[in-house]
Amino acid sequence: MKIDILTLFPNMFDGFLNESIIKRAIEKQKVKVNIIDFRSYSTDIHKKVDDYPYGGGAGMVLMPEPIFNAVDDLKDENTLVILCTPQGKTYNQAIAYTLTKHKHIIIICGHYEGFDERIRSLADLEISIGDFVLTGGEIPSMAITDSIVRLLDGVILEDSHLNDSFNNNLLDYPVYTKPRNFRGMLVPEILLSGHHENINKWRLEQQIKRTKERRPDLFKEE
Repeated sequence: MKIDILTLFPNMFDGFLNESIIKRAIEKQKVKVNIIDFRSYSTDIHKKVDDYPYGGGAGMVLMPEPIFNAVDDLKDENTLVILCTPQGKTYNQAIAYTLTKHKHIIIICGHYEGFDERIRSLADLEISIGDFVLTGGEIPSMAITDSIVRLLDGVILEDSHLNDSFNNNLLDYPVYTKPRNFRGMLVPEILLSGHHENINKWRLEQQIKRTKERRPDLFKEE
């Protein structure tokens, strides 16, 4: 898989690409992530990428030309273009699984007051990571990329993501490790029993209980 991220702030991605699972996935050639400063696609002598909004108003608006030029240069017949915007579809695990099926993804990071409305015509999918506003699309693009990459074959153990929260509309079950007794807080006896059928039953019960308590909107009666 190849992921191209269009941004005005490429240095924001230095740590993201050089730590943990993302770094290992890149080294194992499971994914190629390109950080592209779309300012380089501006035809303005000063590499200008934004201007004041028509009709007045606060802030600066990203101009369409640099982003259109970048997408035209990078896109092929297998490309999915994603626009990070608070007005997009709320991101979830099901969307993450769907995105792993694509060979090439371009993610456009908005910034400033917004982007020229015509940029929307480039997008196959508009995504929001929640009902709040950030200074730009860089952090959402990292979240989207991370959620996709960890699902790719060979990046992490399959069991690690098959049991993730949200995979079955339930939150994850509680997990414990050593010591068995920490400041009077004990590991549930069932987890020490070695009886895997009973453990799996307990874990499912805990998922249902936790989801009902914390995210009843996710819970579905089977």
